[in-house]
Amino acid sequence: MRVLFIDIDTLRPDHLGCYGYRKPTSPRLDRLAAEGTLFERCYAPGIPTTPAHATIYTGMHPIRHGIVSHGGSADLDRRIPVLPELMQQAGYTTCAVDNLYDIKPWLTRGYEFYINPSHRHRMRLLVSCEEINARAIPWLRAHAHERFFLYVHYWEPHTPYLPPAPFDRMFYEGDEKDPANRSMDPVWAFENFRWYFAEWMPGVTDIEFPKAQYDAEIAYVDACLAHVFTRLDELGLTQNTLLVLTADHGEELDEHGCWFDHHGLYEPNLRIPLILRLPGVVPAGQRVLSTASMLDITPTILDYAGVADDSAPFQGRSLRNLVEGRTLSARPIHLTENTWMKKRGVRTDEWKLIVALEPDIHGFPPVELYNLAEDPAETRNLADERPEIVAELRDMMEQHVAARTAATGLPDPLPLQPIPLRQVGKMKEAVPADEGLLAERRAAAPASDVKLPEGDFVGYERED
Repeated sequence: MRVLFIDIDTLRPDHLGCYGYRKPTSPRLDRLAAEGTLFERCYAPGIPTTPAHATIYTGMHPIRHGIVSHGGSADLDRRIPVLPELMQQAGYTTCAVDNLYDIKPWLTRGYEFYINPSHRHRMRLLVSCEEINARAIPWLRAHAHERFFLYVHYWEPHTPYLPPAPFDRMFYEGDEKDPANRSMDPVWAFENFRWYFAEWMPGVTDIEFPKAQYDAEIAYVDACLAHVFTRLDELGLTQNTLLVLTADHGEELDEHGCWFDHHGLYEPNLRIPLILRLPGVVPAGQRVLSTASMLDITPTILDYAGVADDSAPFQGRSLRNLVEGRTLSARPIHLTENTWMKKRGVRTDEWKLIVALEPDIHGFPPVELYNLAEDPAETRNLADERPEIVAELRDMMEQHVAARTAATGLPDPLPLQPIPLRQVGKMKEAVPADEGLLAERRAAAPASDVKLPEGDFVGYERED
């Protein structure tokens, strides 16, 4: 058997047709879902990208593997096995077409081949899915006769949302710079991001435009994936390849005022797609409603690949039981965020608790409680109305952190690892929506991204 692991960065499942979206963003992914098993409710326990990928690779929670931030010098303990290493040790030829090495070198562990196309770009996020395919497909051809584990990471639809023609106007026909449309005003007023947004959508006044471009980026990567799937068919690999498709996290568009980014422990950021296809083994057209976690992805791949390692300290579990119609006991999902703010929380099928560990950059309350069964959009904070639920979930959350520190003998990493940035975007490269505002802001605006020294944070006494 072979394994093709496709990771589509920042992909919200609710913007795919197979998850109920009405716009035709994903015809090829919809077909993939019809050929395999789709998990309706899969969640990332930690954001942003680096903690999420460390969780994917280890089957461990960020608080357990210790990587909770993009920034800082934290390294993954070499004693923690990662998925590519386990596959390589089992005799699989391992390859990644990816550039996460630029973020954390330990993400290359276990790969015999690591193909990084980002050297061509000043900004690694501009590596297109066509460029990824140009490296992945030839590798597939060259190694089609081998048992392989191939990991392919696409950056679309991560910001900046810059879909190429003809996708760029696929979902938008209006005038995105109509001066009479002021729906982007709150976005431009948010200082932490305004200069970054101005770099890639200057002068935009209609908030529907970036949302449409997000969808267009999904359509673009969907078309590129069609090339990969066609090559699998032509090479005779489809029938004997476990194809796993997921994302590291989702994206906030216009739900909670965390515009066009993945910060905030809300459902648009935490819910991820998960689709498995292995003809004759994984049932076609099946939809699993039971809650799954990103922690479960590595144990599931190893299970289907016949790779057993009882010594691996997985906190996730194989989802094969769910795929084959059996049940798994329900578990809460513990949440960790270290993006533009530090938060943690816990999610059950009914409730979600979010606790800020420092003042929120948007001014959101320090404690948020949502009844997900009655309020799936998380619009009504019940923390003051249901203090008993807050206390119960907070105790559950604190016990989870205490268990981690007891198991590792190490302090809680969340207070120690820095928030990567406080402000992003370079004014000298940006063209603000309001030219009159440029002169007003020029003196006060920073010349570049505002970074914090390692260990700087608000509201803590640093632990040694």
